[in-house]
Amino acid sequence: MTDIINEYFDVLASRLEFVKTTQHDAIRRAARLCADSIADDKLVFTFGTGHGALPAIETFPRTGTIAGFRPIVESSMISFHRVLGDQGARQYRFIHAVEGYGKAILSSHQLLPGDTLILFSHSGINAVILDMALEAQAQGMAVIAVTSLPHSSTTQSRHSSGKRLFEVADVVIDTGVPKADASLRIAGLDAPVGASSTSLTIAVAHAIVSATAEELVKRGIQPFVMVNPNTEHKASATQQNDRNYAELWRRLRGR
Repeated sequence: MTDIINEYFDVLASRLEFVKTTQHDAIRRAARLCADSIADDKLVFTFGTGHGALPAIETFPRTGTIAGFRPIVESSMISFHRVLGDQGARQYRFIHAVEGYGKAILSSHQLLPGDTLILFSHSGINAVILDMALEAQAQGMAVIAVTSLPHSSTTQSRHSSGKRLFEVADVVIDTGVPKADASLRIAGLDAPVGASSTSLTIAVAHAIVSATAEELVKRGIQPFVMVNPNTEHKASATQQNDRNYAELWRRLRGR
């Protein structure tokens, strides 16, 4: 009998290998766009709905990330883990399909031409994600999509434009995750288990941030890097991280 634990890690490893071997150039192009924005004193916004919010949050402020990335965290898009009650799963299921809401979110963040927006969406078909992609481009921003082409290319858009995220974005990074996301089968259980899209998109997020830092250094720019304060060097780490926060505030203050 196959060990499902080993099977899951084998699936995850094979999907990471797919991204590593097929998406390298796309990730590099994405990093150059991010570096362009940060080098020009602009910002790289990151966003996702549902589980897509998790890689967006990972981009800053987190150990190994750099100032200039700016997650957009919309509480109605991420609090569905409560399932019932305030901001539960039913509210999330409704709101992420409502056109116009994505534009309202962006209007609260004072975007500038030259900013970049990274959108994480497994399906790439829902209204809020498409709203944000189209509006960001209309405002002169570059749009990077981290999405699943096997899913999105075989599923109709739920946006009035008829577009899917991969058809809109300037750079598309394909996770290669199958339509169902979960891929492990258990005898006697109809539905598959073992989702992998979140693990892959978080890996892609950190690859983009790391490659952006490298690109900035190549250009003679020292990025502001977050360091781990939970060591014997807590005082110096906290001091450095406070400088990173101040750098983000400097970029925001001029808007």
